[in-house]
Amino acid sequence: MQSKRSTRHSAIGLLTFGILGAAALGCTINTGASTGTGGSTAMGGSTGSGGTSDSGGSTGTGGSTATGGSTGTGGGSACPAATPAASAAATGSAGAAGGAMGPCDLYAADGGPCVAAHSTVRALYAGYNGFLYQVRKADCTTKDIGVLAPGGFASSADQDSFCGTDACTISLIYDQSGHGNHLTKAPAGGAKTTPDNEANAKSVAITISGHKVYGVHIVPGVGYRDNAATGTATGDNAETEYMIAGGSVYNGGCCFDYGNMETTSRDDGEGTMEAVYFGTCTIWGKGSGSGPWVMGDLENGLWAGNNSPYDQNMPVPSSWTYVTGMVKGDAAGKNHWTIKEGNATSGTLITPFDGQRPSTRYIPMRKEGAIGLGTGGDNSNGDQGNWFEGVMTAAYSSDSADDAVQANIVSAYGQ
Repeated sequence: MQSKRSTRHSAIGLLTFGILGAAALGCTINTGASTGTGGSTAMGGSTGSGGTSDSGGSTGTGGSTATGGSTGTGGGSACPAATPAASAAATGSAGAAGGAMGPCDLYAADGGPCVAAHSTVRALYAGYNGFLYQVRKADCTTKDIGVLAPGGFASSADQDSFCGTDACTISLIYDQSGHGNHLTKAPAGGAKTTPDNEANAKSVAITISGHKVYGVHIVPGVGYRDNAATGTATGDNAETEYMIAGGSVYNGGCCFDYGNMETTSRDDGEGTMEAVYFGTCTIWGKGSGSGPWVMGDLENGLWAGNNSPYDQNMPVPSSWTYVTGMVKGDAAGKNHWTIKEGNATSGTLITPFDGQRPSTRYIPMRKEGAIGLGTGGDNSNGDQGNWFEGVMTAAYSSDSADDAVQANIVSAYGQ
């Protein structure tokens, strides 16, 4: 989502320095997370999730062991643009290979294969054996982090060994789908007119299924983007997107998103994006109570349903350590979209909304097909959150496929 044209210009000065908080956007902070996140210290001690509240019992999580590296400046600003390893494109998606099917195997079997698959935690295909992400030190040296085994979890020991006590940032998040839609720090946009920072690689350490892994800690000034993505949905065409976020880390700033955004990094009007949002922003719309909510960012509107307040979209329970947030846009001409959510550690998905677009301004949709993480479509980045994985397809998935994907998510995050 982006700030409205009437408010954007007054916020640009703050956004340029990467310190725009929710108050500057007219939203209130509503979180146990750190609110003074622009600087480095707020990042190390991350977010009020601490060790356990956003880690499923992780071993000593929360703050990084040596950072001061902050909102991502440790390796990012003075270094050349991150580049994927030469072998990355060849790894692609390997599909199921003996083990349980991953989320992207399940969507492929449903007729809507992933066109983007990102995670710093695990492989999203049963046979994927490539890199998950890249870390970078202040001297600009980088290390690609792979999986422990095909279809497995990240080899976080490689990150720990490489970064040591130095500041380290996440310089690139690999696309596992084979489309080459890798995410690097976002370029300048209409709201924040300078490039974004890279996330502190050490801020979110969690333990799931017995494995220590790292998430992506988004604070104001941090964001990732691919404005030249291939295979993603455009126009009024269908797509399915989900992300896994930390349940206790959010604020009212715009906008903790993952999904389909403008290729221009500008506000191109209603319907030019369709992304998953998690937080308490109420500038444009809201669900029941005070949130947080899983909503759809459709541009110039964070929507909990097709009107606001949409009371059937209830606040996400505080007991959900990790949240599955899903947004789906149906086939061209159907004027139909869906929000789903669930506890990523147990249980099934619920559907807070399933119906028509909010207004004629979103009919038809005009999606542009870029991919963003941690910002709104025009690079508004006053938000915060912890992010662990996300996928995008170019099809409207079946309920049975969504349920199978949620079961797979629970099998990983619920352990």
